[in-house]
Amino acid sequence: MSNVIHMLPDSVANQIAAGEVIQRPASVIKELTENAVDAGATDIKVVVRDGGRTLIQVIDNGCGMSETDARMAFERHATSKITQVTDLYALHTMGFRGEALPSIAAVAQVELLTRRNGDELGVKIEIAGSKVGSQEPVVTPIGSQFCVRNLFFNIPARRAFLKSDSTEMRHITTEFLRVALAHPSVALSLNSNGAPLYVLPQGNIKQRISGVVGKALAQELVPIEVETSIVTIKGFVGTPETARKTGADQYFFANDRYMRSPYFHKAVTDAYKNIIPPDQTPAYFIYFSVDPHSIDVNVHPQKTEIKFEEETAIWHTLNALVRDSLGKYNFTPSLDFDTADAISIPTYVPHQEVSKAGLQNIIPSADLTYNPFEHETGEWSEKNSVPTEHKVTSRMNSGYTPQPNNTSVNGWEGMYNDIYTPSNNTDQTTYASRLNQKNSPDQPSLNWQTDDAEEAYKNCFQYAGKYIIVPTRNGLMFIDQHRAHERIQYESICKRMENGDNFSQKLIFPEILPMSAEDACIIEEISVELEHIGMEMQYDANEGKLNVSAIPAQIEAADVSRFIELLIFDIRNGEVNVQNNLMQYVVQTLASKSAVPYGKCLTTEEMTQLCNNLFACQSPSISPTGKKVFTIIDNADIDNRF
Repeated sequence: MSNVIHMLPDSVANQIAAGEVIQRPASVIKELTENAVDAGATDIKVVVRDGGRTLIQVIDNGCGMSETDARMAFERHATSKITQVTDLYALHTMGFRGEALPSIAAVAQVELLTRRNGDELGVKIEIAGSKVGSQEPVVTPIGSQFCVRNLFFNIPARRAFLKSDSTEMRHITTEFLRVALAHPSVALSLNSNGAPLYVLPQGNIKQRISGVVGKALAQELVPIEVETSIVTIKGFVGTPETARKTGADQYFFANDRYMRSPYFHKAVTDAYKNIIPPDQTPAYFIYFSVDPHSIDVNVHPQKTEIKFEEETAIWHTLNALVRDSLGKYNFTPSLDFDTADAISIPTYVPHQEVSKAGLQNIIPSADLTYNPFEHETGEWSEKNSVPTEHKVTSRMNSGYTPQPNNTSVNGWEGMYNDIYTPSNNTDQTTYASRLNQKNSPDQPSLNWQTDDAEEAYKNCFQYAGKYIIVPTRNGLMFIDQHRAHERIQYESICKRMENGDNFSQKLIFPEILPMSAEDACIIEEISVELEHIGMEMQYDANEGKLNVSAIPAQIEAADVSRFIELLIFDIRNGEVNVQNNLMQYVVQTLASKSAVPYGKCLTTEEMTQLCNNLFACQSPSISPTGKKVFTIIDNADIDNRF
């Protein structure tokens, strides 16, 4: 029997290694820019086309390479950073394992032009699929220029897994900004499809942060700095007002290397306890300087995880530092009772009457002659002692349809201006007959007639600020008010979109939202879907702001920021696939954001209108996200409890 063990060809071994190191175009950007930093470059230009799948170009003015070094750089484990094992624990450079260039060359068409200072000519090398195509002298500036074309050209399966250009560009921007923030003394620029996205000159940390996240957020940062025997920490943390749910603009750096650390993230967020809402996190840009011998950076293929020898001590140091800085700038919680313009209420004394003169002293503007029970034209009803012309009736039960120009509609009723109203040929009592369909898979039989349903709605009441309880012949129906309104809004939006109705409202003053370029890439990715629901906006990269000029009619201008944050948060955390059912997700989010919140107290008329609109929907029993809208506790179950 012949032997079965054999050595893998270099091309196959490099492709396997590339699976670890090169996952997408952003991985190429990371490796090449870090190599440029290690080469001592002070100016790095990054050019991409079609989200990096067609072209990635990185140009630097570093030390360059000789002809021999340029050829050796594409061999596996060829490196100038380490010579022995102990060097792994004294690293001051970004790359060191010598896998980046051979991995890139194994899955792309690579062209390198490089020249050292003092050499008359440089060298040009072309490699595709780990095979050297040509090597020749060339005239080129000092430094190195890498052109990576047609990524994964020889691995169609890997290329098919690449996402849309906007998604890949978002990942490229993320890696670019990490390098930019880690090295503020290096000028960097990013160009996509001929348009400049970032032009970051050399500067200090604060200037680089301002160039990355915009001046608006940079002005809301609090400096932190401390030096101990085991670590030096410096950087900036955001004020409580800048906290967001998306979790963006959070960066840790150890010895000028970006890292992820949920452990240290907890140290920062713990310092904001009782200052910001639990579902929000602050922005921070924190730089650690430690002895290289006390950390291990070789624990992750992308080198984004670092082990610290004294991590517990560093955790407490960081936590105390952030607390101290927030306290120094008066951001810690404090009791501050505003008594300006408050009414002075005298102490209650038993058996003491308050005279009109005394009441006039307490409330000088009070009209003591006014009697709210006196009406000149009101005809009193003996049954309920309410003027007949002021009696309130259920507008839904009377066939009322809200009109945009109806000036009498306000408050809760105004929220229903955009709710789908059944057409004229639709019986207003359809909901009752539908509920009585015993064969409906998602509708229980309530066993009531139309008049009974209307009477039941009149006797409904709210429980715990969350549920509407409606008595029926066979039990009690509990309706989740938020999910019910969410279903109403969802079907209303969908119907208007199907009819091509424009339900966008222009803002007199555009809503300006601070936003990082990374989040702006996400918004650009879903811009078409946002336009369909009535949003108009434009991103200002220089100021780091999103200018919203029009919003859907279902939400208020004050809620736009929260709505956009929810979208960004869900997309960033992978809770929605932007390539599948994105429009449905956007409409669901809009419906949820515009629905009546929990804790909102409703009147009987409001609950009646909500119930009528709910059971006019096509699927009243489930919310747009598939959650139960109502349930019924039957009489037998209630009797058994007694």
